Amino acid sequence: MSVTVAHLLTSKGRDVVTVSRTDTLRDATALLGRHNIGALVVTEDGAVIGVLSERDIVRVLSTKGPECFDHAVAEAMTADVFTCGEDASTDQLMSLMTQRRIRHVPVVRDGRLAGIISIGDVVKSRVDELEVAKSSLEDYVTGSSY
Repeated sequence: MSVTVAHLLTSKGRDVVTVSRTDTLRDATALLGRHNIGALVVTEDGAVIGVLSERDIVRVLSTKGPECFDHAVAEAMTADVFTCGEDASTDQLMSLMTQRRIRHVPVVRDGRLAGIISIGDVVKSRVDELEVAKSSLEDYVTGSSY
């Protein structure tokens, strides 16, 4: 049984660290470090317009050098963002993340940012599901649920 994004967000919370397209990569990198996270959602008036990941920063750093940290987030962000709704399942997210080779999926409700799901959130949810199934099977086999 796959869990929905709404359930995951209820457990983990809906806080998302965001950045503006005009903020510098230096500021964005400081935010990543301060919050110990791997990606920032780039928003404009509450709408998702991009994602800036560690991978994006490394890519621009490798081509433009250290001076890139003075450039705007818009120059490095991924603008082709894959999002999901709260009714999406962890199975759907696992498939999307695997196929698209992404680790963060912003959650959108009514065109506005409502949360974010990371690959770590999906893996944790799946491990929790497997633990419940294992426990149920052990109870069934040993008869301890009767």
